[in-house]
Amino acid sequence: MVATPIGNLRDLSLRAIDVLGSADRIAAEDTRVTGALLAHLGIAKRAFAVHGHNERQRAEEIVSALAGGESVALVTDAGTPGLSDPGARVVRAVQDAGLPVVPVPGPSAVAVAVSASGLDASCFAFLGFLPAQAKARRALLDSLAGLPLALVVYEAPHRVRATVASLADALGPGRGLVVARELTKAFETIARTTLGEADAWFAADANRERGEFVLVVDSPQASGETPGMSSEAAAWLDALVRELPPARAARIVAERTGAPRDLLYARATGRKDAPPE
Repeated sequence: MVATPIGNLRDLSLRAIDVLGSADRIAAEDTRVTGALLAHLGIAKRAFAVHGHNERQRAEEIVSALAGGESVALVTDAGTPGLSDPGARVVRAVQDAGLPVVPVPGPSAVAVAVSASGLDASCFAFLGFLPAQAKARRALLDSLAGLPLALVVYEAPHRVRATVASLADALGPGRGLVVARELTKAFETIARTTLGEADAWFAADANRERGEFVLVVDSPQASGETPGMSSEAAAWLDALVRELPPARAARIVAERTGAPRDLLYARATGRKDAPPE
């Protein structure tokens, strides 16, 4: 399993070059992309395709090749195989056959984005590409909204603004956001904003919607939210508690958002402007 550059070709490790040069066969997500990389390295080999549509079949062929004594290097178009890219089925098939799987580490867009985000992402959840269906996407984000985690999402240019809008709707506009665009490439951009202000940031320059994106959303605590409570729930509570007793406000917001009632009540009773019970 060989990690390949996500942009700058000089990020390819010396070990990766050695493995690609010595492997008997090279399995690639897109043979054209890998062919260009091999040509750049001066490696005169042809790769064979292993992608989402044929991975199960190719896994069997790779197991047969390995069992016959051949070595196989598996790469994706960019980054680490198996991370939002093909590779997991091949790894499982090889392991199930009792054959060794050797990782050759290197570039990973999620690691690069988190390291350069400046956010407190000592604990984060990598979500890859969010579900395409709105209901499934909202259910996933709702399940994560109150957890003390940063969230990392991959996105394509034609969907990035819609995805940011979905994140803001589910997590609240106040959550911090780092937009990492075209990482390690000529037009690399790493910008800090909030989910609520991100659409205006994109609208300010059409070029900001181009390229490949990693979105890093800050944790609730770092954005001033109560652990276990989304910014949406906190906003509802802060508005209602000015007019209603804490217990009633907490009950209404719990029913509306699904946030824990005990946490809501604790926040409500801690406000100096809360009406008496």
